[in-house]
Amino acid sequence: MANDSQPKLSIRDLAVEYKSKGRQTVALEGVRLDVRDGEFVSVVGPSGCGKSTLLKVVAGLLQPAAGTASIDGKPIEGVPDQIGMVFQNDALLPWKTVTDNVRLPLAIKGLPEKEQLRETERLLKMVGLEGFGSFFPKQLSGGMKKRVALARTFAYDPEIYLMDEPFGPLDAQTRVKIGEQFLRMWDAVGKSVLFITHDIEEAIAMSDRVIVMSARPGRIKAEFDVRLARPRPFYDIRFDPVFKELQKEIWAQMADETTGGDS
Repeated sequence: MANDSQPKLSIRDLAVEYKSKGRQTVALEGVRLDVRDGEFVSVVGPSGCGKSTLLKVVAGLLQPAAGTASIDGKPIEGVPDQIGMVFQNDALLPWKTVTDNVRLPLAIKGLPEKEQLRETERLLKMVGLEGFGSFFPKQLSGGMKKRVALARTFAYDPEIYLMDEPFGPLDAQTRVKIGEQFLRMWDAVGKSVLFITHDIEEAIAMSDRVIVMSARPGRIKAEFDVRLARPRPFYDIRFDPVFKELQKEIWAQMADETTGGDS
């Protein structure tokens, strides 16, 4: 789905520093990364390497100490309209129903109410929640809440999906199901994805390219093209020899990377 024109997202010589109680910590240093239009890129690395920090810079939530991050060649200033974020925490509004949570971006866009409801129903059907529109978040399982969060993000229809370990809190079987569901939806819209995960298997199964970061200060240590045909059935793809070899190579790159702290 990716092409070779100007990158959708371009990061150049990025550095991020934190100062706390008179102490300075370099979180990222010299990071260079491009994500092409329609490309799915995952970032893996040890805890504390700056994966989430990188995502915050792209989201306009954090100013770098040096370097640039650009979308379509334009430097990121503030929170870009082109991005949609999915976090570990689903960030659903507890006082709103499933339907109202999903339709919120559509209402903000000013779509007519009938169109909002029609699109919301379509998205809920896509994530397997048809018939749950009147439920509140507290009435849903963790996996169902994640589906609502994904439907809401697709309702916003961003140009770049920023995903910070979105399936981390889920059990292994639910992660696989939701991951496959997200890939089907992503394949239909063809947008760029920057996906942060600690799970190497998940990164390979979902991505066009996997980026490996070093321990803090985080740098890009290696990158791997994932030459596996799509669609990719999560249960079967793990037994593919290409998958096994990639997994082995990525683990080797991370084997000597150890650190502590937040990602």
